[in-house]
Amino acid sequence: MSVRMRIKWWWNFVGRSGEEIAQARNDWESGLRFGELHGYDGARLTAPELPATPLKPRGRVR
Repeated sequence: MSVRMRIKWWWNFVGRSGEEIAQARNDWESGLRFGELHGYDGARLTAPELPATPLKPRGRVR
């Protein structure tokens, strides 16, 4: 049985819900889960604040 859903994405994060996106942002900001880019001399990018409105599903049903 396949589960069909529409994904949500924001900035560089993709998830099934706004909560997953918020967790990915928190993980990014804390340095967890995403690792480091070796050979890049610039400062780590800071993820923008999440919008105050709920994220809308995008794209096709998957």
